[in-house]
Amino acid sequence: MKILHTADWHIGKKLQKYDLSRDFDLFIDWLCRTIRQESVDVLLVSGDIFDLSNPSSEARTQYYRALMQLRPLNLKIILTGGNHDSPSMLNAPREILRQLDMHVIGGMPQELADVLIPISDKNGATEIVIAALPFLRDSDLRSANDGSNYEDRIEAIRKGIQNTFHRAAQLCEQDYPGIPAIAMGHLFAAGMETSESERDIQIGNQAAFEASHFGDYFRYIALGHIHKPQQVKALVPTFYSGSPLPLSFSEREDLKRILIIDTSNGWTPHSIPVPVFRRLIKISGTINKLQQRLEELKAHEELETLVEVELIEEQYDAVKIYNLDKLVVNFEKPGYSIIKHRATFSHRHQDTGDLYSTEQHLEDLKPRDVFLKLIGQHEYDEIDQGEILSAFDELLEAVKNEENSIKE
Repeated sequence: MKILHTADWHIGKKLQKYDLSRDFDLFIDWLCRTIRQESVDVLLVSGDIFDLSNPSSEARTQYYRALMQLRPLNLKIILTGGNHDSPSMLNAPREILRQLDMHVIGGMPQELADVLIPISDKNGATEIVIAALPFLRDSDLRSANDGSNYEDRIEAIRKGIQNTFHRAAQLCEQDYPGIPAIAMGHLFAAGMETSESERDIQIGNQAAFEASHFGDYFRYIALGHIHKPQQVKALVPTFYSGSPLPLSFSEREDLKRILIIDTSNGWTPHSIPVPVFRRLIKISGTINKLQQRLEELKAHEELETLVEVELIEEQYDAVKIYNLDKLVVNFEKPGYSIIKHRATFSHRHQDTGDLYSTEQHLEDLKPRDVFLKLIGQHEYDEIDQGEILSAFDELLEAVKNEENSIKE
């Protein structure tokens, strides 16, 4: 039997307000082709089906369209809810989807046995059982009496995760004796490498779960939540498949993948890389370096490459920020879009309160003198400084005239 493990689809995701729906459509097209080529029997999606708990109508449409693309492939589909998902929203069409051999467990059911999904071979005999555990919320893991302080609450959550997996293993052994079992989970395991796009779970990731506590009953543990593909050090093969698409610029160099377990060859999965449908790039440097790098980009007609631009300078200067904004606004190159930009300065200018001795009184300070000290901290040439001072003097004069007219 072949089992495909993926997770963290995040349907409806926007990267800095840039819609990634086309990326997901391309992934599903590729996934369907891969399932045919590999003759996959079971598809596991370990949480975070959607990016938002209340997804848009467009995201829901894309979800159902993806399921309908997968339906003709003659495989069992099992999806679990993640910390981004609404259990009730995912569970709403559960009974209809079950008739299509699609099993959805949005949140922890009242009866733990309901997460067990047997998989039959061609002769109808149970060949494997899946413990499809969704994201475990605090209310699933501890009672109001579990701990009166922060440390006790963290320990109660860790213990709750451990007990849930152990109880699921016991139920598998009890109800399906001698049948190999796989567990699904959506959680943060200790020591994992994260990215910018995961949302902290279970007390800001402080309740990180020690993977050795999964135990040794399950033959494989299919995890979701961490977007960077990686193996977890545990007693049995335990893997994060990672997200199939880069969901933040911190993931731009990740090698996205899916995992396939061929039970006839053991329980260690082999990895199949997901094609790069869209590139994410980051360009850093001085304003001149940024302009040069942007001009060197080669135009293309594929999915737009998304660009993050970071201005890096030593001395703070408002003109440099203005030039950065102008560079971004005026940037035009086919196949590229700057969707994120920021400025970083090694030496920020002092606050106005540090310009003068604390013994001085506010009424003793002259506006023009204060302004001169402020612009003196910027790298303006003599001409620019003169123009800025001239503009300030005009504004100051206008304010004085307005004050005089009010008094009259």
